[in-house]
Amino acid sequence: MWVTVGGRRYALACKDGEEPRLQRLAATVAAKAVDVEATLGQTSEPRLLLMAALLLADELLEARDTLSAAAQTIAQADAARERLEQLAADLEAGATND
Repeated sequence: MWVTVGGRRYALACKDGEEPRLQRLAATVAAKAVDVEATLGQTSEPRLLLMAALLLADELLEARDTLSAAAQTIAQADAARERLEQLAADLEAGATND
């Protein structure tokens, strides 16, 4: 299959059925390359692709950091919920013993 990035066509191989995903990935890289060219102007192909890759890697790391922070917040909320449930159970047990 062929994909176009930075105005150049590349032949790529993938497993059967993975073509749509590969096309989406290539379109994402191509869009980032367009952004880089809009910012830097005409530049060499290797530099264009490197800058696009770095920007995509930056977005990926930012998303991972956000996901990690969200997971930590969820873990803290779960711990607080468990503590509140335990306190409620303790209060109920104390109320029934009176």
